Amino acid sequence: MKQIYVYTVSLGCPKNFVDTEILTGHLLSGNIGLAETPGEADVYMINTCAFIPPARTEAESFIRKAVAWKKKKPSTRKIAICGCLVQWDKKMEYAGKYPEVDLWLGIDKVANIAKHVRALYENNTGKPVRSYSENPEFLHDENTPRLQLTPRHYAYIKIADGCDNRCAYCAIPGIRGGLRSRPSESVLNEAESLIANGCKELIIIAQDTTAYGKDLRNSHENLPNLLKELDSLKGDFWIRLLYTHPAHFSDELIAVFKNSKHILPYVDMPLQHISDRILMSMGRKIRSEQINILLSKLRAEIPGIAIRTTFLVGYPGETEEDFKELGNFVRSQKFERLGAFTYYPEAGTPASAFSNKVPEDVAEKRKDIIMRIQAENSLERNTLLGGKILEVLVDKVENGQATGRTFMDAPDIDNTVKVKIGKSEVSPGDVVKVKITSCGIYDVEGEIVS
Repeated sequence: MKQIYVYTVSLGCPKNFVDTEILTGHLLSGNIGLAETPGEADVYMINTCAFIPPARTEAESFIRKAVAWKKKKPSTRKIAICGCLVQWDKKMEYAGKYPEVDLWLGIDKVANIAKHVRALYENNTGKPVRSYSENPEFLHDENTPRLQLTPRHYAYIKIADGCDNRCAYCAIPGIRGGLRSRPSESVLNEAESLIANGCKELIIIAQDTTAYGKDLRNSHENLPNLLKELDSLKGDFWIRLLYTHPAHFSDELIAVFKNSKHILPYVDMPLQHISDRILMSMGRKIRSEQINILLSKLRAEIPGIAIRTTFLVGYPGETEEDFKELGNFVRSQKFERLGAFTYYPEAGTPASAFSNKVPEDVAEKRKDIIMRIQAENSLERNTLLGGKILEVLVDKVENGQATGRTFMDAPDIDNTVKVKIGKSEVSPGDVVKVKITSCGIYDVEGEIVS
């Protein structure tokens, strides 16, 4: 049998990206090659996201590309769809819509990807294969085959999968399953290996990182203790924490940030709203007073902290008064980084059955208003950076210019720094001192200082 090559597309968030790294790792371990372009491939594999309609629309656009690709050589080319869309599509509507797809592979089946790909050619029945579990339980460890697809100098460490929060608007528990935390020893072993291989930034992720360990019997297994152990590792590296939940952000966790050597003063904490009425309807398990107290504590205990958050507008029952409260909150807090999204009803979630829906055009206008407020806040904060010298982790170098990030910026979702490097020798992964010379709404520019 000839060598099989797979072209891979990864959609969605960093958590899904780790799944793609695991899929490709298992392909290589199973002697399946990876193709750099679709033209070189035998199989077009898409690891999908599906938690809201735009994610599914994006997945469909790539499925259509794959179908067009397959039609050029229908007897030899195959299509594999993996991940969240397979879990979400319990009625198999997409499978019926795209009969050209040969393999539908759920989250629990990633370790079997090489076997399934090979079977497409060995069995070649022409009938689509669907393999998934209703309630996912898969959880990788440090020994799981995985191909790091990020640049060498930063990597995502997924410390848990699934979620038990059950927010009223969210389909994730139904897609990814319940909370499953990795033992801390497994996480530490992975981190040590990454550091030894030159990783400069460990990015800690999960559906809710602050829930880490709540499903484990060992009371020692929790996020503060895990971060302490990661912080104690030897080496020159950053630790960045994403996807925290405000209801689970403890004083103990704040103390870990305050006393750490490697943990960046950066917190990604989706707040979703500030109106008590909406927070209660969402099932967020926290009130506005508690949110304000937590934000004050973070800024008082961790000077210079950068707080990233997201808000959901247009949620059922969100009144003009609720939205005005949110707008005033965003304006006064001046978050360093912020995203806003409109609500989408997801079948099977409690909120999808709520009445008093907010019209789509109203929700879009509210999102635009929040982002305009944030643009003003961001420009104001960036302007204050003018003339300051910041450490920048370089991600890319080309045409005499480097692009990098400060401690305030996670890859792909936050701001960047454009750096004039002149005759300096700079490579991706270097941490350089940069004097900020000009500021835009989101990105800034600077020059290397010796």
